[in-house]
Amino acid sequence: METLITNDIKITVEPRYEPEYSNALEPKFIFSYHITIENLGREEVQLVRRHWQIWDSNGTVREVEGEGVVGEQPILQPGEFYSYSSWCQFYTPIGKMQGTYLMIRLSDQHTFHVDIPPFSMIAPQVLN
Repeated sequence: METLITNDIKITVEPRYEPEYSNALEPKFIFSYHITIENLGREEVQLVRRHWQIWDSNGTVREVEGEGVVGEQPILQPGEFYSYSSWCQFYTPIGKMQGTYLMIRLSDQHTFHVDIPPFSMIAPQVLN
């Protein structure tokens, strides 16, 4: 589990390998991740965009950008949190993800970025 606080927003990430959807012969390694976003500040905020950088251990880098997360643009009051789960396919048994969320403070429409902590994706079989 990885946690990072940026601009009064706490991001916690819990990655998990999904062996039932993975196949090393293809190669296809599926990982899920559960993210919790917590508003530690005193202002109402909304998550409007996401940007991910995804690295396979062979040096391949991909970027993913888009509106919201899992089809939503959640609004968080002070002290509230929002959680979601998603997944990513890797072509090597080891990889890494990190990124940012674009947030907006609703009281004055000020936008700011929140860092998503880097987290590793490691298929358990490579640790033996």
